[in-house]
Amino acid sequence: MAQPFMMEWKIVTHGKERRINEETDLFEIEFEGYKIFPILEPIKIMRKPESDQIGTAKIVKLTIEEGKTICHYHLVSLQSVN
Repeated sequence: MAQPFMMEWKIVTHGKERRINEETDLFEIEFEGYKIFPILEPIKIMRKPESDQIGTAKIVKLTIEEGKTICHYHLVSLQSVN
C-alpha cells in the first residue's frame, strides 16, 4: 500500500530538532511518513501543533525515503528561547 504525502506549512519539532552547524544555524529534524515543505520560503517553527510560533525557518533540503522525511533548515529568526 502506498504511503500518502502530507503538505506541511510549518515545522512542528516536539523538541526533536538537532543542530548541524552553529555558525549557519542549520538544523535537522526527522519525521515519520512523507512530508513536503515549501523550499527556501519562510515558514513557522513550533514546538507543538497548538503552541505559539518560536521562530522562522527556510527549508534547504528534504530527503524522503524508507517511510520517513529528513528536513534540513536554516533558522532565520528566533522569537522565543523557551
